[in-house]
Order: sequence, then C-alpha cells, then structure tokens
Amino acid sequence: MANVYHVSKSGNDRNTGTEAFPFLTISKAASLADEGDTVIVHEGVYRESVSPAHGARNEAGRITYMAAEGERAVIKGSEILENWEETDGIWRAEVSNALFGDFNPFADVLDGDWLARPLDYPKHTGCVYINEEALWEASHEAELHEKEMSWFAVTGEETTAVFVHTDGRNPNEACMEINVRRTCFYPEKTGLNYITVRGFEMAQAATPWAPPTAHQIGMLGVHWAKGWIIENNVLHDSRCCAVSVGKELSTGHHMYTRYRRKAGTHYQYEAMLAAKRLGWSRETIGSHIIRNNKIHHCGQNGIVGHLGGVYSEIYGNEIYHIADKGEFWGHEVGAIKLHALIDTQIHHNHIHHCLMGVWMDWQVQGARLSSNLFHHNGIDMKCEVTHGPHLVDNNIFGSEQNFQNAAQGGAYVHNLFFGGMFQYAVLDRSTPYHLAHSTEMKGCSLVYGGDDRYYNNIFLNTQSEENKRFRVGLSMFNGAPDTLEEYLETVWNKFGKCDALQFGSVPQPIYTAHNYYGDGAPAYDRDLTSVSVDTESFAKIETEENGDVYLSLYLDERFDSLRPLPVDSLRLDMPRIAEEPYENPDGSPLCVDRDFFGNLRGEHPKTGPLENLKAGKNRILLTMQN
Repeated sequence: MANVYHVSKSGNDRNTGTEAFPFLTISKAASLADEGDTVIVHEGVYRESVSPAHGARNEAGRITYMAAEGERAVIKGSEILENWEETDGIWRAEVSNALFGDFNPFADVLDGDWLARPLDYPKHTGCVYINEEALWEASHEAELHEKEMSWFAVTGEETTAVFVHTDGRNPNEACMEINVRRTCFYPEKTGLNYITVRGFEMAQAATPWAPPTAHQIGMLGVHWAKGWIIENNVLHDSRCCAVSVGKELSTGHHMYTRYRRKAGTHYQYEAMLAAKRLGWSRETIGSHIIRNNKIHHCGQNGIVGHLGGVYSEIYGNEIYHIADKGEFWGHEVGAIKLHALIDTQIHHNHIHHCLMGVWMDWQVQGARLSSNLFHHNGIDMKCEVTHGPHLVDNNIFGSEQNFQNAAQGGAYVHNLFFGGMFQYAVLDRSTPYHLAHSTEMKGCSLVYGGDDRYYNNIFLNTQSEENKRFRVGLSMFNGAPDTLEEYLETVWNKFGKCDALQFGSVPQPIYTAHNYYGDGAPAYDRDLTSVSVDTESFAKIETEENGDVYLSLYLDERFDSLRPLPVDSLRLDMPRIAEEPYENPDGSPLCVDRDFFGNLRGEHPKTGPLENLKAGKNRILLTMQN
C-alpha cells in the first residue's frame, strides 16, 4: 500500500500529490511520506527547508526522496534579492527582516568550539551569491571598497541592508541570492531511520560551525539516525557543512565556548558518554551510505560527523574546494571530518583542492581509508588521537603535504605518498578505545606515537623548494626533532601552540617492509627489505581539459627488484594498546589483495597502490570524467 507522491513547480499543496495532481512543495510531501513511500520531485528550484516527518522501522520500509529521472530538482536555502542601487561602485539592496522569520543569518555570527579565535571581525552564516558564485564576506565596510566580489551587511530592527562590490557586473542584470534558511533537507526530529535522498542539487544554506561538541547541522543531514542512503546528489555552497551524520543537541552544544570551565576535549569525552546513555550503538545509530555525490565550495566540511557516522560507508564521491576560501578557519575542517568513525569505510573518493582532505579523529578503530585519490590539497590526510586498529591502503596522496600522524596502531599499506609526513605524540589527551566492532568502551590511553605498520608503500619527495625543509618518508622515526619543531612553528603557532614538546616521549616500535623511497626521500634506517634511490620521479597528478585525471611517474629500475609479501590480518597482528585484530567490519579476516582499481594481487604484489606500475615511465588514467 505504499504511496508515490509527486512534487512540481506547477503543482498545489491542496492537490492529492499524484503525477496528474502534484504538490507544489517538497515539504508538503515530506509531511505525509511514511514507510515504503516515495517522493518524486520534478524539475525546478524549490526554496524551502525540508524536514521529513517520518522515518522507517527497518530496511523494508525505506522512504525515498528522489529527483525525477533526467530532471534537475534544486533545493535552495536562499532567496532572490532585487532592486539594487549603486553609489561609488558599491551596490545596495534592502530586505525586510520578515523574510527571515526567527532566523536572520546576517545577524547570526559564526562561533563555537575549535573555531580559530580571535577573529579580527565576526563572520556570519549569511552569504551573498551572484549567478551562483559566492562572494567574500568583507570584515568591515572599508574592506568592501578594497575587495572585488565581496559583500557586507547591516542588520536593523526592521530591515537588513546588503552591500556588494562586484567585478563590474550590474546586480540588476544578474541572479542575486542571499542565504535565508539554515538547511535544505534536515529532520527537526532525531531517530528518523532508513531514508534515501537521491539525485538532488542542494545549495546556499546558512549552516553553522559544526565541531564535535555541538549539534552538527548540515545543509543535508540525518540528525542522529540510522540507515540513510545519500546518493547521486550535487551539494555546494553550504556556509559550513554540506552533509552531516553527526552529533545531536542533547549531548552538549559548544560547552567550552559557553562556559570555559574545562578543556574542550573534556566536554568531547562527556559528549561520547552522554551518547552512550542515549543509546549510541550499532543497533540505533549510523550504518549510512554516502555515495556518488559531487560536493564542492563549502566553508568547513563536505561530510562531517561525531559519533553518528559509525559503521558507515562513504565512497564514489568527488569533493573539492572545501575550506580553501579562507574567510574563517578552525580545527574542524576537511573534505571529510569524522570523529569516532568506528568500522567506517571510506573508499574510492576523489578529493582535491581542499584545505584538508580526510581528517579521522578520535576512536578511528576499525576504520579503513582505501583507494582514494588526493591531490592539490593543503594536507591530504590527518589521523589524530586514536589507538588502532585502522587501515590506510591503496591511496594516492598527491599533494605536497600528505599525512599528519598524531595516532598510533595504524597500518599503512600499498600507498603512494608524494610528499611531507609528520608524526607527533599526544600526551595531553587521553582518548577511548573500544571492544572490537562495538561502541562499548574497553579502555582509555594517551597517544605515544608509533606502533604503526608501513608495508609496500612508495615514498617520494615531490615538494617545492620552499617546503623541502620538511623531511619526507619515514625520517621522523630516525630521531629528527627539527621536523616536529618546524612543524609546530609553521603550523600550530598560528592557532595556539601545541604543548607536545614539553612531555617526555614514550617510544613504541614500528614495522616496515618492502617500501620504495624515491627522489632521495630518506628511508627508515632499519628497513632492510626496501629500496632507497636518488632517482627523480617526476611524479605529477595531471587533469586533462576533458576532466580526466592521470598519474605520471618515473620509477628507478630497482623498483622491479622489490619482492613484497601480501598483507593480511595475520601479518598485521594487533596494535599494542587496543589489542584488537585488524579485520573487516563483520569480524572476518581482511586481506589487502586488490589494488586501487580492484585488480587482484598475486603472491608478490607490486609495491604501491597500482599493480600495473613498473620501472621506468608510467602514465596511468586514474579517473575518467563522466
């Protein structure tokens, strides 16, 4: 008895919702759609914030929201602003505050835990767009005059005045839009399970800053639920976050910023315990699928979550231009920024031109980062304060700065690293670890560093001259304090000094074999099975005019002399602290027996992520533009 509801710009919410008599708004259909129902949205721009009223009890009752086949259905958090007047090159328009209702994003200041402070001037969740291109928020009126493609707003009791400095375009001859709504598709209620969102374009939402100690609101989000499928969407221009699988409100909201009684990490720990009391487990939360989406031009994250992303699978997404605009910054940015990603699988994503690629933070136990392509990011990957077991395999890390390792107990297998890597202990924060494949805590520990496995990787040094002061490869394990000192001076001091250097180091061993070190990248001095050469690799990630992405790479003839061994659960053993095996989410033994493309590996697989690599010149198509 499932229903199919249709929504069309020619419809009416007093209609019955059939294809012949469709509704006008998605929200009307979302107020009715229940177990087994489907909502089909036809071509057009829908300026609304959709909050589904119902979820499903199980997979069989899944509720589906989808764009009609071959039609462009767009949900926007913005409204059009007209009637612009120009004075000395600055254009002005005024809007009644009645448009915003109870929430005016141009009066809503971005703030919260781990947002970099002090901001010279406050930034807001509001934004202005000209022909769908986001303008820069000027810090003050003088900056507006100095900077093209910027905006500034003044809110009064009755109206909000918006000022823009364009690149010479007349706003009256363009499509000018301003943020009005906080979300595009986000349930007001928690616990609405088994919902599919497919094929939409969503844009221009006034989302707030979303650290792990706050209610993490996304332009599109699940709001503390289980079993969502988010697929084949185009998501862009969220002020902060595009997709949220994160924490809800009752377990804490910016407690450090509000009270400052104790460190933010203490409040984060308390949020995790509060979530356990709320029923955080495999049976109630997580197990989402986020696949084949295009996510771009967002201020903080492409995908964000704390606790709510457990047991999820994220794959086939292209994520780009995230947090690279520079209007605001904090310690919670990334194409994908997840905390407590227990057993979460992140694979076959294309992540480029982001400030941070994937940032896996706290309780990464059982997570796997596999067969992803990274390039032209500020930093490709960070793994922080977790104890393993977690697996990073078959990835291509093509940026100048590849990896910040503030964790222990990880396995790094068959990867290609182009550049900088940094490791540091974290001896001022104790973080939990869990029973295998469970949210139940097993213990808690500091991060001493090490206890990692590096097998069958390629390490290169393709950094520009200005960045070659950072050592690459595994040289940090040979005892190079200047690596950490320079890192602290050039990165952390901008936002508050990291105090790791004042603590004594508690070294743990690492395990390495069958790695290739090129471009003179220094090898770990105890890695006797590996090859280290001064041969220049000429490694590049190149994007053709048609959008196809290629890897170009030269490998010394000694590359073919490597005789790597397969990597599986038995060989990886267990990390020292967690004492849980490296295995698949279902508890079965894992084996890294396929490469970046899914090709089967043999008895002696190739070092690196690609089985078709060879000594000499290589040029390999990595992704093909659809």
